[in-house]
Amino acid sequence: MVSLPIQVRRRTLGAIASLVLATPWIPLHQAHAEQPPPPCHPNPNADADVATLGSRGDIVALPTPLKDRLLRLASRPHTFLPMQTFAEADTPSQLFQYYLLDTHGFERNVFVSIIPGVNDTAMLTATGGNCGLPTVAAVRLVVEPKPGLPTDPNDVRAFIDVFTDISGLFVINNESGWYEGWMIHDLVVPPVAPARPDGHARFGTMTPSDADVMARIGRHNNVPGRLFTTDGNAVRFPSENDRFPWIQSNVVPIQLSMGAYNAMQQLDVHNYWEFNYTTNWVHPLYELPFTGGFPDRIGAPPDTFEDGELGLLKSIVPGSGPKGVKNLPQLYGDSPYRPRDPDLFDAEVDSQREFRQRFIPSGLANEIFLDVYVRLASFMPWEKSLNRRLFHAYAQEVARVDLNGDGVVSAAEGDVDAASDGFADNTRLFIPATAFNRFAVTREINDGYLAPRFAPSQRAWLLTGGREEVSPTVPASAGRDGDDR
Repeated sequence: MVSLPIQVRRRTLGAIASLVLATPWIPLHQAHAEQPPPPCHPNPNADADVATLGSRGDIVALPTPLKDRLLRLASRPHTFLPMQTFAEADTPSQLFQYYLLDTHGFERNVFVSIIPGVNDTAMLTATGGNCGLPTVAAVRLVVEPKPGLPTDPNDVRAFIDVFTDISGLFVINNESGWYEGWMIHDLVVPPVAPARPDGHARFGTMTPSDADVMARIGRHNNVPGRLFTTDGNAVRFPSENDRFPWIQSNVVPIQLSMGAYNAMQQLDVHNYWEFNYTTNWVHPLYELPFTGGFPDRIGAPPDTFEDGELGLLKSIVPGSGPKGVKNLPQLYGDSPYRPRDPDLFDAEVDSQREFRQRFIPSGLANEIFLDVYVRLASFMPWEKSLNRRLFHAYAQEVARVDLNGDGVVSAAEGDVDAASDGFADNTRLFIPATAFNRFAVTREINDGYLAPRFAPSQRAWLLTGGREEVSPTVPASAGRDGDDR
């Protein structure tokens, strides 16, 4: 990585980055490799790296936009080429979707922009490296055709590998910070169905009374099958024209973490993550009012910071939140005698599986958000506080799956084959990979929260992009994984 004085970095970014950012990318088979301008140094092996990657077995059959993006990363200065996808079965893994990410499509923040009077004399810490080359990324999702497992990525029992390759992020050095990827599913207005005997909506639905309320909000966007919007108007995704806190997106995201990662010496980032029913779990939603980007009422501006609520409540000891079960740290905390291990999902003896999960299944999070935002007639119709609606919904919906009443969805209780709430299994509790329509990367700090920083706002976003479907799927692996696990 080039280490330049702040003044040189600023001149490079100001004088050259605008030219680089304004120059459209030309596919590599039509142009020379993309290199940083002086005083930064080019990749002397660009031609060989592009040729090597382009002929690799997991790359040759990829769709052209994805292949071009990966070749673009290979042409630049890097520590490693984009990750190789290894097969975990006798037949190749199959690419079924991808995301192409860049630093546009959301309000400018201090991590992706030079803002006069804020950071125009400061060192660069996230983007802007390599003398202003734009930060870009590619995310590949492949399904593993293992014996006995479904090969349809819409099936929540499918095992899926996620590969993220990024070019143009500085390494994070202080306070154990990290970058984090997020697959994002935006809340969808559910179908209408009769209520349960207690008057509450059935799982994954809203009552006729809820539908009547939805129909009266805004310009009547919130009808079954459409993305839910907080104001009832047309969908408005994050935009560079947003102005925090007053002008914000009107969709409700459910964000699934891809885990923490950091950058290499040459500003490249590579992350592997496994998507399946043991990992398709999200942060405890009751953290949201304390992250810095959550409003008090539906559609209102975020005010967590102004209200002094930042960091007031943590989920370090698992439980079902402020209106639910609160557990003793001696029983549910991270014990030195048996350290918590959220990855310890399976065991032949259930007592050896982890029972202190802080996460909840993604589809359960969706159900909670339906209570909070959509079921305005069948769930606490008198309550206008978004915080209180969230806290009560979290406690009540977790209780439907939590068989032992400890406020935690354990590995055994959240298993896809377990039964709960009158259902024969838990497939309903998981959002399929194909329903995550967006992807984002954030700059995180060690604040103790599992929720995205400043969620659901984009104040810590670095990159984003939308889902691209690949149908029919294409082979996208080369070689064989060492243990096929």
